Amino acid sequence: MTQKKPVSRKRPQPLRKSISQDSVLFLERKARLLKLNAKLKKLFPKAEMALRWNTNWELLVAVELSAQCTDKKVNEVTEVLFKKYTTLEAYTTVKQKDFEKDIKSTGFYKSKAKNILAAAKRVTEIYGGEIPKTMKEILTIPGVARKTANVVLGNAYGVVEGIAVDTHVRRFATRFDLSDSKDPVKIEQDLMELIPKKDWFSFTYRVIEYGRTIAPARVYDTNKDPLVAVYPPAGKMFRV
Repeated sequence: MTQKKPVSRKRPQPLRKSISQDSVLFLERKARLLKLNAKLKKLFPKAEMALRWNTNWELLVAVELSAQCTDKKVNEVTEVLFKKYTTLEAYTTVKQKDFEKDIKSTGFYKSKAKNILAAAKRVTEIYGGEIPKTMKEILTIPGVARKTANVVLGNAYGVVEGIAVDTHVRRFATRFDLSDSKDPVKIEQDLMELIPKKDWFSFTYRVIEYGRTIAPARVYDTNKDPLVAVYPPAGKMFRV
């Protein structure tokens, strides 16, 4: 008697969206973001970074300090810090424990101090005391990820290679259904496909102003929010 070969039972694969569905979603999001961006331009025509700095190195320091800290607090700290450490070389000779005391009020001061002082040495030894002008190079500096890189390159050199995704931008992308991800790098990639490159740099600062002045991360009167009219479901999302 011939034995039958056992039938291979494959697990059913989850259904994937068809290309046409993905394309429709993409076009919807692109059209939505173009409308949102147009309103942001009218609301905040002169939006810019709030951090204060004098040199490109100080810009890098300020941006690294701003992680999980308000720009207002960073400016208070750097007003004293930049008078105490007036050159890049000063950051290469100070002891970490002493530097930690100078930046303690910005939070996460131990890791920030470690990264900033290590960054000073790398910028001095590898880049001749100048902040590099390319994304590839600047990402090798301690404490620098894509958000910091985008902010520094854009403000220091006018080099725009992406969109700086901070807490405000991440929340904006979620509320207005512009990305399915919570990861800043993936959100950046999604936004870069949806918005013209000429608006990449200014978009971040307009969204930040929007979050600060109109749409805080708490329940607020969305009837006074002109952007919710573009995408009403955003009016029901606050703490995202």
